[in-house]
Amino acid sequence: MIAQTLWIAGSLIYLLLGSAHLFYTFFTDKFLAKNPEAVVAMQNTHPLLTRKTTMWKAWVGFNGSHSLGAIFLGIINLILAGQYFHILIESGAMLSLTFFTSIFYLFLAKKYWFNIPLKGIVLATCCFGVAMLLMLYI
Repeated sequence: MIAQTLWIAGSLIYLLLGSAHLFYTFFTDKFLAKNPEAVVAMQNTHPLLTRKTTMWKAWVGFNGSHSLGAIFLGIINLILAGQYFHILIESGAMLSLTFFTSIFYLFLAKKYWFNIPLKGIVLATCCFGVAMLLMLYI
């Protein structure tokens, strides 16, 4: 029961962080650069890879897809923990994929992001890690 609660808690954290990120990306100005010239430069600059997009469109797209990844991680694990916990317990692959995905998000948060997502991801990763240990060894 504790493992299931921890897995659900970790999942809810990712769902919350991903949803907030999606909302901030498309419905607020929170991810705009403080320097308006930087936004204009991004809107008028293409990556070396292709001229079919701009750095600005890539920025918005990356933020949107990043949000969806965190939302998916949260929802799929919430469904597994809530309705199919026995399958989750028996699937070392799902446990490992979720845990190592969370570790990678933790790496990204520590290296590139700011404190709020870092703290949330640390908490979610701890929830997943302790739950996984409980599922595997108890």
